[in-house]
Amino acid sequence: MALIALAADKGSPGVTTAAVALAAVWPRRVLLAETDPAGGDLVYRSAAAHGGPLNPNTGMLSIAATARRGLVPDQLWDHVQPLSGGLEVLVGLGIAEQAAGLAGLWPTLGHAFASLADSPHASADVIADCGRISGDTPAVELFPHAALVLLISRTEPEALARVRDRAAALAGKLHGGPRGAANLGNPVIGVVLIADTGNAAKLASQVNDMLVHAQTGARVVGTLADDPAGAEQLAGRRRGRLDKSLLIRSARKVTADLYQQYGAAWAASAQAQQAQQAHARPQQAQQPHQGRTNGRAGAGR
Repeated sequence: MALIALAADKGSPGVTTAAVALAAVWPRRVLLAETDPAGGDLVYRSAAAHGGPLNPNTGMLSIAATARRGLVPDQLWDHVQPLSGGLEVLVGLGIAEQAAGLAGLWPTLGHAFASLADSPHASADVIADCGRISGDTPAVELFPHAALVLLISRTEPEALARVRDRAAALAGKLHGGPRGAANLGNPVIGVVLIADTGNAAKLASQVNDMLVHAQTGARVVGTLADDPAGAEQLAGRRRGRLDKSLLIRSARKVTADLYQQYGAAWAASAQAQQAQQAHARPQQAQQPHQGRTNGRAGAGR
């Protein structure tokens, strides 16, 4: 019932792997959107459902022209491709220079992503892989529309210092200032740690204490296993029982915890928006030239 944005501050902590893993086990229908302005990776690492390569021209690149004329959430499905495992993907840009074609459109995309959950035809949550957000990356313009912003971090001291500072900066940008753990803003800023399973719980508790003490407005919402073999299986570069991998098992726990914590609030928000839309329909019916175009739904998972 929501837009969930994943990002990192610096380096390569595994945002794309985390996004794919969470989307693969998401409890509702989900659309994985590669929204990194620097370019996407899935076209290089994943096969399409028909067994061939993904089309790099269908996705974020093709949606730019549509969005300039206005974007109805259902139109997103016109630009989606299913992966070989059934996961529905909005393929990212090929190179960073193509991001110029999306200039000024990021809030429009954010609204469409967030509203897709309320579609009466093909509703879905959206998990957006926003890549690295240091500097003035336009992907942060999606965040005000998100229900949850997840910062992905490894556990080296410098990585934790950066995620602490990035969370505080985002809280200032999105919430107007720092907040304590008892007064989290909206969207919620969460941290997902990529950690060894042996000490993941202890690290999560320590990092959460650090985030609270620094009044970052963020908290640790889960850990994903530091599982190179599982990541290779997820990318299709290694054989094995992916569902038995530490990566996927930890992703299942993260998604279950997120839905236990926030699912009811997301559902209530969606119901409120649907009620508002139903109330507005009689007024819209009096305006005959305000039609809407519904895109087709992507293939089911």
